[in-house]
Amino acid sequence: MALTANDRVLTESFWAAEGNALLIKRIVLVVAGILALAVAAKIKLPIPPSPVPVTMGTFAVLTIGAAYGPRLGLITIFGYMLIGALGFDVFASSSAEKYGLTYMMGGTGGYLVGYVLATLAMGYFARIGWDRSIFKMGASMLVGNALIYIPGILWLAYLYTWEKPILEWGLTPFLIGDGMKLALAALIVPALWKMIGSART
Repeated sequence: MALTANDRVLTESFWAAEGNALLIKRIVLVVAGILALAVAAKIKLPIPPSPVPVTMGTFAVLTIGAAYGPRLGLITIFGYMLIGALGFDVFASSSAEKYGLTYMMGGTGGYLVGYVLATLAMGYFARIGWDRSIFKMGASMLVGNALIYIPGILWLAYLYTWEKPILEWGLTPFLIGDGMKLALAALIVPALWKMIGSART
């Protein structure tokens, strides 16, 4: 059977499906997603030969986008950014001294815009069933990563001009780690579908 844009995403395949229980489920998912984004942003792993530690922030963004779908995923990512804008230390390089809107309008700003675009894209791909296949999930992750990097790099260029090594600052140090995260998510999400018995043939 052909997949359509109305197919269920992962979080719609378990627990409540209607009424007050559905509302509670969505609230729980949004809170859990925001917590996951905040924790993942602070996880830093050295991945030689890259000189920059890899955080799990983009992994969380792309995975939540796929698991939650475009609407709930967008609510979650906006909730995460709102908490960051209010001054809480929830971003990868934020700190007690560097936080809030000032931090968000700095070099990270373009990547945060990319988070929104990637969440929508991953949610759409999940709606058409790409999250059930390792290869299609991998392809959607590539698109999601591109949507994070494009506004991120353009914003860096706007702030610092192309005369600076923008690609060396905002792209190349992260490629190895992102490739590993892409592979991990491409394996995990389809595997979760099989575990809950909802993968389609």
